[in-house]
Amino acid sequence: MISPGALQRTTESKAADRRFMDLALTLGRRGLGRTWPNPAVGAVVVKDGIIVGRGWTQPGGRPHAEPVALAQAGEAARGATLYVTLEPCSHVGKSPPCADAVIAAGVTRVVSAIEDPNPEVAGQGHAKLRDAGIEVDVGLMAEEAARAHAGHFRRIREHRPHVIVKLAVSADDKIAASGHKTVAITSEAANARTHLLRAQCDAILVGIGTVLSDNPLLTCRLPGMEARSPVRVVLDRGLRIPPKSRLVRSARHTPLWVVASELAEAPAAAILGANGAQVIRLGSRPQGGLDLSEVVRVLTERGITRLLVEGGSRVASSFVAAGLADEFWLLRGAAAIGADGVAALDALPLTAITESPAFRVRASESLGQDTLTVYERN
Repeated sequence: MISPGALQRTTESKAADRRFMDLALTLGRRGLGRTWPNPAVGAVVVKDGIIVGRGWTQPGGRPHAEPVALAQAGEAARGATLYVTLEPCSHVGKSPPCADAVIAAGVTRVVSAIEDPNPEVAGQGHAKLRDAGIEVDVGLMAEEAARAHAGHFRRIREHRPHVIVKLAVSADDKIAASGHKTVAITSEAANARTHLLRAQCDAILVGIGTVLSDNPLLTCRLPGMEARSPVRVVLDRGLRIPPKSRLVRSARHTPLWVVASELAEAPAAAILGANGAQVIRLGSRPQGGLDLSEVVRVLTERGITRLLVEGGSRVASSFVAAGLADEFWLLRGAAAIGADGVAALDALPLTAITESPAFRVRASESLGQDTLTVYERN
């Protein structure tokens, strides 16, 4: 029988484990949008209840979180516990195996949120640690970790990025006025949240219609975070994007990838290339348009793990209809546009997301007069 004192100590220990893992997840999220194609991992080293090292995957994907945290801990890592949001790697890649670094540091316990589905790891990192005599606990806050590493998991398992579709709609479910005329729908608070989301994604995608009507820049414009702008991707089968558009004029500063048909004219591609943009040519479907499955496959081959789809209504509805929307961020403004406005999802009703059994509400909050509801695939 467990004594009340031992039960209390066990409860306190579990609460401490959860607190430190929650911190590791928070640290890992700092790398979202900056570590691709590697996952954004967080790690915390704790000794005698005191944090002695913290780390997260650095821009470009290395160094990994574990060696950063262990280096900060130094000699204090000997006999400590390491909390990490993803199984430490066990294979030799562009950097040495993290499992070897953990063993060499003298860590005696590892709390790992979730196993890495990468076939080069897939439990081998945990096994290597156990073989070295380290206590290994797996599964704490696994659901949260799976969400944090959704891009990595989909890249490995489904060979595509994790896709987030974001729409800002009026109170009557419109995204623009008649004739696709742009109108302000959401407040500054909601716009700031959109820019933060951009910074947490590897790439942002729009269709050529959005480019021609809005001439967007598609960067992160939060103060101090301009350098965290994602790769801009435009679906433009016929290469109609104007060379004087803001996207093309900024291509040398922030990457621009234009996805076009293999039949698009070479001179237009040459002009884009001369301005710093990259043209990705794909085969067109017999019924016209680009094959979204092929688009996301090519983006994955280029390292993209988290893709934000921001416009317009036809592109958003195409991703939903193709079953490629994993999250749906719905920002709703307080004012109505009117019956002649542009529907949020083109040919699909918005209820294809909001009332679909395939999706559930993960979070909802107020942003000034606006609301944000985040739906995720069940």
